[in-house]
Amino acid sequence: MVLSIAVKEWKLLLKEKGTFFWLLLMPVLFIVLFGSVIGQLGNSQQTITYIDRDHTAASASFLASLSEKGGYKLEEKDAGTLDDQLSRIRDGKLSALLVIPQGFDGALASSGDGKASIELYSDGASDSAAGLRSSLENVAGDYREQRIDAALKAAGASDKARAQAMESPLRIEDKPQNATGGNTVTQVVPGYTVMFVFYVMISMIRRFVNDKTSGMTARLRTTRMSPITYLLGMWLAYVGVSIVQCAVLLTFGHYAYDVQLGDPEAVIALVVMLALCGTGIGLALAMVVRSENQGMAFVQLISMGGAVIGGLWFPVEYMSKTMQTVSHFTPQYWAQTAFQDIMVRGDHIAGILPSLAVLAAFAVGCVLIAVTRFRGFMKSALG
Repeated sequence: MVLSIAVKEWKLLLKEKGTFFWLLLMPVLFIVLFGSVIGQLGNSQQTITYIDRDHTAASASFLASLSEKGGYKLEEKDAGTLDDQLSRIRDGKLSALLVIPQGFDGALASSGDGKASIELYSDGASDSAAGLRSSLENVAGDYREQRIDAALKAAGASDKARAQAMESPLRIEDKPQNATGGNTVTQVVPGYTVMFVFYVMISMIRRFVNDKTSGMTARLRTTRMSPITYLLGMWLAYVGVSIVQCAVLLTFGHYAYDVQLGDPEAVIALVVMLALCGTGIGLALAMVVRSENQGMAFVQLISMGGAVIGGLWFPVEYMSKTMQTVSHFTPQYWAQTAFQDIMVRGDHIAGILPSLAVLAAFAVGCVLIAVTRFRGFMKSALG
């Protein structure tokens, strides 16, 4: 009987074109949009506008070093446009302007106490200027090392002694602890998969409200079907929909963006538990809300609010300590954490047991609420 109800519900969902849009097409579009845009932000080459008033081999060498170390694309402007460029910075249309003053070559070659200067004009509201300053300091460090090396050579130091003197006393040993490297795509694909699983609640609430207003729920009392059978049948139907939804989105992320999904058994266990959790919450909401509009408001609050607080849009580490604590009370946080554990850290089922337990607790708690509230739901259908 439970399976019959689920099959009936699947057939009805297949007839609704909007179901495919909200549960499959929309999340795919979100993954493509944010995965592509955010990924390009990290790989895009920043353009640096500069004015070279020296026009010597030294200034050309400096610019080449800056382009190589910072990965910048250099765009030269005529010296006569300085005021126009500064005006663009003040208007927020240009983030930074680099000016190499006349005499740069002579000051750089001088053995006195003088220093060659580089002028950096920047927009204080721009984050890119800080990155440019860091790159300039790296280039300046290279020049300092070259001067020290030249002084040691002039003092008669051997090549080996000079090499030892120029070595840094600090050695960085890179020891990554993750099985694979995390990136924006490993944040976006599981993040939007988790987010849109909770949108299945829209279809659940709409179906229960329609059954109630059409008299279908009231007619259940005249049949031999028990209330728990009806609830379990409806729940099973949407659990199946959520599992298919997750499978489609994760498969799309794997083939479109080469997302490494990790241990298949752990992913399957997590997807099933996530589906039980999301639909369990939807089941409880359907029994509690008084109208479809009220249900839609709750769905938006849970889905969007949980996406932000739970770290689906950006890592939880970017939040304040207080919000990080609050995030632990959302099922989205535990689902996303588990996905990251599997995809980035290489964990198996044993490593995500805490997350599975929390999702299971949400599912069981909400189903108990639904069962408790079902009698009142039936009475409202008869009223």
